[in-house]
Amino acid sequence: MPTNHALEFPGGYTRSVGPVIGRFLSELRDGKLVGVRAESGRVVFPPLEYDPANGHSVTDEFVEVGPGGVVESFAWVAEPLASHPLDRPFAWALIRPDGADTAILHALDVGELARGAEAPKRLRIGMRVRPDFLPATERIGDIADIRAFRPDVTMITAPSRLEYDIKPGRALDRFLEGVSEGRILGHRCPVCAKVIVPMKGLCPKDGVPTTEEVEVSHTGTVTTFAVNNLPDPRAPEVPFVSAYVLLDGSDIAMVALVSGIPADQVRMGMRVRAVWKPREEWGRTITNIRWFEPIDEPDVPFESIAEYM
Repeated sequence: MPTNHALEFPGGYTRSVGPVIGRFLSELRDGKLVGVRAESGRVVFPPLEYDPANGHSVTDEFVEVGPGGVVESFAWVAEPLASHPLDRPFAWALIRPDGADTAILHALDVGELARGAEAPKRLRIGMRVRPDFLPATERIGDIADIRAFRPDVTMITAPSRLEYDIKPGRALDRFLEGVSEGRILGHRCPVCAKVIVPMKGLCPKDGVPTTEEVEVSHTGTVTTFAVNNLPDPRAPEVPFVSAYVLLDGSDIAMVALVSGIPADQVRMGMRVRAVWKPREEWGRTITNIRWFEPIDEPDVPFESIAEYM
């Protein structure tokens, strides 16, 4: 029968570290990273008594490196063990401090970048990192004086909000009045006879004033669109689609959200209908129309909407 065995040094295994590694650990205790210069001129970090490239002795010249450095390679740890230095997903990484020619293997803590079991997308070879030291009173001259390396701060998210009032002018004011009544109004150009929605008070093609009102349909056709992957408070979910919708009876497409269909199924020529908010939520705003959803009608041929792109 097999039996379990254990080899243990009560109190720990004690050995001398010598002048090279001893200097490295002493500097760690003081919150610094140092390497040693080899005869070839290369800076070896962490310091060794020999050059790992050729086995030659190193000089007695110590060089302060880092503290920043770059990731040369990494292995993602999705489920840390009890023996690991961190209790959340992290990476083992080879990190070469600035000024060094060799790398150290240490934990890389990506913190909030870690989501789920997969390595975060921003974790990459070449990313800039720096050591996260224990408080000075807790450092003892051990590699664990560095909790882990952490990515440099390269991006921030700052709250932003701009509030402003706008005077819509006669034409747009009339358009918003119509929207507040559940109607979509446009102007017909007296020269080209095109119907402009939303009404602007002039024709963008002929540059002439427009006054003739035309009420257009709540149905239309998607002429072109974009899939958006950044959150928007107006959108039902991410990803969502913003599209140019050519309303039946109009000649200029208007920008709107499209919902009620997966983003990857939206297409040019798709027929849609306006979905309005509940009547009690209406105001003098185009957001009375929540978005457009598909209707059970055949797609419009591309040739029929090509000039409205």
